[in-house]
Amino acid sequence: MNINELYDLWCEKACDDPDLKKELLSVADDPEAINDRFYRNLEFGTGGLRGVIGAGTNRMNVYTVRRATQGFANYINETFENPSVAISYDSRIKSDIFAKATAGVFAANGIHVYIYSELMPTPMLSFAVRDLKCQAGVMVTASHNPSKYNGYKAYGADGCQLNLTDAEAVIEKVNALDMFDDIKYMMFDDAVAQGKVEYIGQDTIERFYENVLAQGLNTDLIAQSGLKIVYTPLNGTGNKPVRHILDKIGVKDVTVVPEQENPDGNFTTCPYPNPEIREALELGLKLCDEVKPDLLLATDPDCDRVGIAVPDEKGGYVLFSGNEVGAMLLEYICSERTRQGTMPENPITVKTIVTTDIVKKIAEKYNVEVIEVLTGFKFIGEQIGLLEKNGEENRYIFGYEESYGYLAGTYVRDKDAVVASMLICEMAAFYRTKGISLLKARENMYNAYGVFAHSQQSFTFEGEAGMEKMNSIMTSLRENHPAEIAGLKVVVFDDYLNSVSRNIETGDKKTIDLPKSNVLAFRMTGGATILIRPSGTEPKIKAYYTTTGKTQTEASALESKLQESFTKLIK
Repeated sequence: MNINELYDLWCEKACDDPDLKKELLSVADDPEAINDRFYRNLEFGTGGLRGVIGAGTNRMNVYTVRRATQGFANYINETFENPSVAISYDSRIKSDIFAKATAGVFAANGIHVYIYSELMPTPMLSFAVRDLKCQAGVMVTASHNPSKYNGYKAYGADGCQLNLTDAEAVIEKVNALDMFDDIKYMMFDDAVAQGKVEYIGQDTIERFYENVLAQGLNTDLIAQSGLKIVYTPLNGTGNKPVRHILDKIGVKDVTVVPEQENPDGNFTTCPYPNPEIREALELGLKLCDEVKPDLLLATDPDCDRVGIAVPDEKGGYVLFSGNEVGAMLLEYICSERTRQGTMPENPITVKTIVTTDIVKKIAEKYNVEVIEVLTGFKFIGEQIGLLEKNGEENRYIFGYEESYGYLAGTYVRDKDAVVASMLICEMAAFYRTKGISLLKARENMYNAYGVFAHSQQSFTFEGEAGMEKMNSIMTSLRENHPAEIAGLKVVVFDDYLNSVSRNIETGDKKTIDLPKSNVLAFRMTGGATILIRPSGTEPKIKAYYTTTGKTQTEASALESKLQESFTKLIK
């Protein structure tokens, strides 16, 4: 079926959402717009679905959601007896509609559905899967993407996003389905009335909170510390759970950014609701100038990432990177658990390949084993699951990735900004009682373990031509990689897709013992590193730069040179 035939078919059959019919009619005389909507099926990748909301096979809508869910349902029913699933959703446009569409397909396929009665964060979905002994879960979210996006993350029985093997099995099921003819579906309200869908109770929510609070190490210090917080949920799901936990641990002086307090999928005050980006925090920083808090917290729409800003020495506020916060939390957890005598035997921390190696230096001091995994928190969650199978889950003490995702505890298998917000506040209060600011604590960490600078850069390639361009760039760099970047000699070239690490100087090759992934790494003299990969959720190539130096200024200057030089190779 060609694109025009697909367009006509959708004009005829896409009747369940009036917005879709309106959009289809609006592009009737625009061949380019029609092509962009229909040139491919929105891919159900290893992380689920993510795409622009709208009409067509290449968009997020009730039909692409139902098709994905039918494939997932077929897999679940073939794998489990009497299965159940948990569903949650965030504040994004049509998230509630997509969640109900998902529930309607599962229910029609004989799979019992547990769904939150209101929007809830990603970690609370992961928890519900395990708490309710479900065989799968779905989180409707596009995480930190702009408002035009929505998405669908698929989870297994372990509360972790589907591993690569299971994801491939689901993808095969999804790809075999016709968008309209192969879908079993019933109306959400009918499914509720028939008992096929039930709302998740407050008891599950309370158990989540109990598990979060159990990760505290010095929560008794917080009330007396006088800690003052400005918090923004960036119009997402974090407002209720984060504020509840902060109140529970004694943080009473919390000022919420009023424009970003309530759920709003349009994200009118922060077009990119990503705590990694300074622009998303501008309103929070403006409020900080008035309130003068000890800490600014910002969680993304599905509340699995958290960013912070702290007072600097000039009366302003400085943002900390995900690498810095993660390393500081690891150091704090290691030092305090060692002091308190609660460190397990043979402790383990987990980092991704794009997270800086300061982790290894901290871990070495405290005799902690470091496990390195591919980019994506599901690989961290997978490691917890492997430990659990051996009855050793208590060995896991902390895991994080550079993109502001952290997890202490094993009660969920995804990054959790609720527990991270709690631990960041606790850490700030702990240092405050010792007369140490977080800025000074960061300085102390770098003095002890060395200075690491890290940044992430995205190169966007929209549409069909963009996808071809990304593939061409990755192929070119894989087959003809540069010998030097910014004057630094490339010493080791790692190709994670072909599982080969090659020493350029000696010619020696080593096998990379990780699942195959479209990632390239350039390791240069002086410890500088660039890793690149196509995003699994956006039309982007992402580059990760890491440098070291005697001072922060020196490391940052080198990082800027690397970024400038590598940008020329990409463009």
